[in-house]
Amino acid sequence: MANTKRSVTRTAPLLGTRALNRATLDRQLLLRPVRMSAAAAVEHLVGLQAQNVKPPYYALAARLDGFAPEALSALMAGREVVRIVTMRSTIHTHTADDCLTLRPLVQPARDRELVNFRKGLAGVDLDRLAGLARDLVEAEPRTMKQLREALRQEWPDADPQALAVAARCRLPLVQVTPRGLWGRSGQVSLTTAEHWLGRPAEPAPTPDAVVLRYLAAFGPASVQDMQTWAGLTRLRDAFERLRPRLVTFQDEGGVELFDLPDASRPDPDTPAPPRFLPEFDNLLLSHADRTRVVPPEHRGRSWQGNIAYRTLLVDGFLAGLWRLEDQALVIEPFDRLTRAQRDEVTAEGERMLRVMHPESSYDIRFGVVRG
Repeated sequence: MANTKRSVTRTAPLLGTRALNRATLDRQLLLRPVRMSAAAAVEHLVGLQAQNVKPPYYALAARLDGFAPEALSALMAGREVVRIVTMRSTIHTHTADDCLTLRPLVQPARDRELVNFRKGLAGVDLDRLAGLARDLVEAEPRTMKQLREALRQEWPDADPQALAVAARCRLPLVQVTPRGLWGRSGQVSLTTAEHWLGRPAEPAPTPDAVVLRYLAAFGPASVQDMQTWAGLTRLRDAFERLRPRLVTFQDEGGVELFDLPDASRPDPDTPAPPRFLPEFDNLLLSHADRTRVVPPEHRGRSWQGNIAYRTLLVDGFLAGLWRLEDQALVIEPFDRLTRAQRDEVTAEGERMLRVMHPESSYDIRFGVVRG
């Protein structure tokens, strides 16, 4: 989705692409390794995209100094963080507090999602479905298959998949452990956030409060940027209410950007070391205009159909893909790297492997440059 150009005053300072890049990397804890607990990082980043189990672990490994996968796994085992559908109707790893507040914030989007399944839900009382589904998953965690089968007993003429999706949209369903634990496996079984965490949902935060958190983690940003991140619409009013408390800029296309006045905006020439990011990292998904991280010539190269690849940043920008196979870290840059860049990428790859796989031995090799 492209940003809608908004008229800004001629005196609004210009933030070029590299300036936006460095500011965003800094907010995303990617400009330099940060000494921060895993819980504090998950909170600051307003959650980690978690369509698969491993991405949140690699996301923190790229950001934190002294991180160990067991730290995040222990938080999940202790129910201090959870996996739940929130932003953009995708699974995120959130702190327990954010789970209980952000899910109510995005509930209108989950309600709109059900419009796509209205034919399969003809004649279904959604309030009754939500109540029955709650009783089922709070009696014991259920897989989506089990939920479909149970709900179909009540509505045999409805589409079974639509019934299960309706339960997921109407209820704050979290994935229970061992799903999500490091080094463990487990199918997706669901219960309500309130049941799993042992406390009721909190009132949804005001849009204004979430704007401030978004800017702290992803700014400077436009209204369209935040709407893309949240999967919500009509956030312009919140930005306008906050305008006296914010500073504004314009990007190279003339789009108005908002930011916190005391937020860091590093010099565009600040060094940005290579980083190995997981698939689905929010850095690449949380702006309408992604050119601050994704060069136009590489747009779409981190995806193929519904498959997302693990990505490599060089000089702060998307520069290639990586994977682990046959005891090797295989790095596939999009363009040829200089000798110095290859050395830096290799060093960062070695660091990542020490953090994530300290008991294994991996070779590092560069694959064929993708043309």
